[in-house]
Parts: sequence; C-alpha cells; structure tokens
Amino acid sequence: MRVFDLLTTAAILAAAFPVRAAAQEAPAPAFAVSGGTTLVSRYRFRGIGLSDEMPTVQGTINLAHRSGAYVGAWASELDGFGELGGTNLELDLYGGYKLPVGKATLDAGLLYYAYPGSKGGKFEFFEPYANLSLPVGPATAKLGFAFAPEQAAIGGNSNVYLFNDNSLPLKGTPLTLTSHVGWSRGRTTLTPGGDYLDWSLGAQASWRNLTAGVAYVDTDISRRDALAAGATKGIVDSTAVLSLGASF
Repeated sequence: MRVFDLLTTAAILAAAFPVRAAAQEAPAPAFAVSGGTTLVSRYRFRGIGLSDEMPTVQGTINLAHRSGAYVGAWASELDGFGELGGTNLELDLYGGYKLPVGKATLDAGLLYYAYPGSKGGKFEFFEPYANLSLPVGPATAKLGFAFAPEQAAIGGNSNVYLFNDNSLPLKGTPLTLTSHVGWSRGRTTLTPGGDYLDWSLGAQASWRNLTAGVAYVDTDISRRDALAAGATKGIVDSTAVLSLGASF
C-alpha cells in the first residue's frame, strides 16, 4: 500500500509540474494600457507658463505593444491662454517605437500638438522626436531632441529643442531626485528671443500608484523678449511647481 501511495503521489506531482511551468511561461499580453491624472500648481512647457500661472489638471493614456510600438494622448487645461486662439485645452497625440540598445533604450516618434476650440488662426503643429535613456550608476539619464519643421502655426520657421533629463532614486526611501536642462532655438512662437535655456531641479515621492512632486523651474528668457513675443507678464519667471498624480 505504501508503494502504491508513493507512486500515486509521484504521478500527481509529475502531472502538476508541467501545468505550473506552462503557466509561468505564458507569454505576456500583446498590449498594455497605462495612464494617469495629475494636478499641477501651474503648467510649464519647456520653462514657459501655459496655464496663466494657475493650477491645472493633466491626464494621459498610453497603449503599448510588446514589440515596442506605442500610441497615446496627453491633455492639459490652458486656463485663459488667449494666445492660442482662446482655447482652454491642449491635446497632444503621439506615436512611436522603443528599442533596446544594449542597456539603453532608444525612443523615437511623432508628436502632434492640437488645441481644440481655438479660433482666429492656425495653432496646431507636429514635431518628430527621439531620445536615448541609459543607466548611469543608480541614476537614469535621458538625452533627446525634438525638431519642428517649418509650419504656419509656429511662425513659418523651424524649431529645434535639445534636452537632458536625469533621475536618481534614493535607495531605501520613496524619494527620487530629478533634474532637467533644455535648449530651444528657432525664430518661432516656441522660442522667445530666438533661443533660450530652461532648467529645473526637483524631487518626487511615490507610494503605491500615487506620486507627489516639487520642482524649481526657470529660464534665461528676459521679460522684454517674452513681452515682445506677445507673452503674458510673469510666464517666464522662475517658479516652484507642485504636483500630485495617480497612475494606473
């Protein structure tokens, strides 16, 4: 009887192991959906204020394929920003492809800036982009550029933007330190004065799907250049941006 019991147990285990292994080796879903919503104290785009220095809500949704291809949309309120035809909404549509290159990740795609409800002119434009993210010790560095070709919506000229983003998680804590520096050049509505630098230093704290952050944001744009380009007073001044977001 004992031999029978042992053989029975062995047969059950032998049958169970392949099933368990098959379950563990099941392929990941072909598509993954992610996104979230963030409340920010003010919306700064490449250092320039686009929400009339008022709090605003931003949201994003992204659909990614396991091949590396993805599409998505990002939206933000534009509180009282009359320079964009009176619209109170920016909607960015994008698509691209991520490719591992050794330990780094190459990301390239096309972004379309839309302003639903704008009137009295052409405001929508597109911008190809590419960036490379790579680990640097415990930190992650991203180097990238975006190039907007000549379009009526940005003044009939082309615009280039180069940037570097860095993040450093503090081991044993929920905190991550962040930094950013960007350089924009082009005689367009995107670049007051023809060229300028923007930068930020900040920190984020994460808990489950929530992230709270604070960042100091500034540019080297003078108020004179900003006003000459039709900007509202104060939108290029240094400021602190607070944020609270939830992701899924």
